[in-house]
Amino acid sequence: MAFLDMFFFGIYPYIATGIFFLGSLLRYDREQYSWKTGSSQMLSNKNFRVANILFHVGIIAILLGHFAGLVLPWEIWHALGISLATKQVIAMGVGGFFGVLCFIGLTMLVKRRLFDPRIRANSSMMDTGILLLIYLQLIVGMFTIVISSGHMDGAVMYNLMSWSRYLLTFRPVEAVEFISTVHPVYKFHVTLGITLFVLFPFSRLVHIWSVPVQYVRRSYQVVRSRA
Repeated sequence: MAFLDMFFFGIYPYIATGIFFLGSLLRYDREQYSWKTGSSQMLSNKNFRVANILFHVGIIAILLGHFAGLVLPWEIWHALGISLATKQVIAMGVGGFFGVLCFIGLTMLVKRRLFDPRIRANSSMMDTGILLLIYLQLIVGMFTIVISSGHMDGAVMYNLMSWSRYLLTFRPVEAVEFISTVHPVYKFHVTLGITLFVLFPFSRLVHIWSVPVQYVRRSYQVVRSRA
């Protein structure tokens, strides 16, 4: 078990990071025509807007929450007067709320992808697979909230934050010591998250790199004539 912990939580994250960045770079350089969202809205627009909004609002909030929870040092939270126990309550509440939004939207998207004949016929295995993997990751993440309700002292949150910190400072052996004792559900959730980074360059998720932030600064509107 110690070897598995070392591989999945001490080595695998670095492998995934390398694939994530190098794979994205190579795909952008060699396959720019495939660098797109592959939206299927034109094939079926029924309830798509609602599902898409719920999913994206939920997933963006969850990702930002994970960044704040895992990457920001716990000393920052302490300096703000927020204890680990309080931080856990905040994470459970905010994560639960946006998790429900994301779950509703993603459930609608999964149903659409699997049971709409036109969408299914135009979906690749990767399109369907990555959607189902995100769906599974979300369900497991929601289940961690249930597990967390059984220990409200913030100790597990501290262990996960420490695991992240030691990984980011290239101390994998010490990092594994913190995560090795947490509940298997947390480990599964972390492993699925790392795997998403591995699959990222080979899926439509690459469109995340192309968020049109320049639109915020643009002071004009493009209008195209039907003629």
